[in-house]
Amino acid sequence: PPRRRGGAGGAGAGGGVVGGAGGREAGGRGRPRGGGGGGMGGPAPPAEDHHVAGARVGMDQRLAVGLARRWLGTLNAAAQALAEAHLPLGILPLGTANDLARSLGLPADPLAAAEVIATVPARPIDLGCVNGHYFFNVASIGFSADLAGELTADLKRRLGTIGYGVAAFRLLRRARPFTVYIEHDGTVEMVRTIQVSVGNGRHYGGGMTVEENATVDDGLLNFYSLEVAHWWRLLALLPALRRGTQGKAADVRAFQTTEVVLRTKKPRPVNTDGELTTYTPAHVRVLPKAIQVHAPQPAPPGRPSIFP
Repeated sequence: PPRRRGGAGGAGAGGGVVGGAGGREAGGRGRPRGGGGGGMGGPAPPAEDHHVAGARVGMDQRLAVGLARRWLGTLNAAAQALAEAHLPLGILPLGTANDLARSLGLPADPLAAAEVIATVPARPIDLGCVNGHYFFNVASIGFSADLAGELTADLKRRLGTIGYGVAAFRLLRRARPFTVYIEHDGTVEMVRTIQVSVGNGRHYGGGMTVEENATVDDGLLNFYSLEVAHWWRLLALLPALRRGTQGKAADVRAFQTTEVVLRTKKPRPVNTDGELTTYTPAHVRVLPKAIQVHAPQPAPPGRPSIFP
C-alpha cells in the first residue's frame, strides 16, 4: 500500500500497528507496571514506563518501523499514545492471538489487512480504561491475570495460541475463589469468584469471547464473573467462554455497564490485553469513540467471521 503517516510495527494483541508504535503480542512474564491505582477518586495511576515513552517517541516522529518489535505488551502503550496523539490506527494481524483484529473483522492475511489500511477509511472505536491504563479488549483479575504471569514469551513463541492452553492447564488446579466487591450503576455486590473480566471488545485471550454480541464501538463494557465452586467447572464452561454465552450459566454473573469499580481484600494484579498493568482497586470505564482505526464496518448479525 502507499506510504502513510506512521509505519508498520510488530504484532500486538490485534497485530502490528500502523500510524503508531507496534510490538509483539502482550503476555510476557512480569509484575504489573506500577502499583496501586484506586477506584473512584482513588490514587493517581502508576507513572509511565519505557513502553509508553517509546511509543510516544514513535508517534511524535510519525515513524514506528520496528520501534517496539521486541517489546512485550506494547499494544497497551500504543493505545495510550494513539489516544493522545489523535492519529488513525492500522492493524496487521501478525500476533499470536490477533484478538482486536478479530473483533474488528479484519482479514487474517496480512497483505489483505494492508489493503484495508490503504483503502478503507478509519472509523471510531472505543477504548477501555482501568486506573488510567487504556486497553482495547479486556481487563481481568483472578485466573486470567495469573495466566498472564505464567505465559512466558518463550512459551508463546514456541507454541503460539496452544501456549495459552498449556499455561492455563498448569495454573488451573491452583486456582482458588477470592472475594471481590463490585460497584456499578448505584449498587455494590460482594461475590466469591475465580475470575472477573470487563470487556471493551468481543474477543480476548487467544480464542475467548467476552460476550457474543459485543462490539468494540457500542459504548459499553461487558462484565462477567466466574463464580464457580470448583476449578473443574471451568472446563465445562470452556465452550461457552469461546462462544461468549457464559453469561447464561447459573454460576456466571454478567451485565453491561459503562463504569465499574472492583475492590479486593488484598491488592490483586489486573491484566489488560495480556499484560499486568495495575492493581486493585480497579476503576474501569469506557471511552466511547476514543480513537480511529482502519477497519470495515461491522458485519451484519449472523455473517461469519473472515478469520478461520
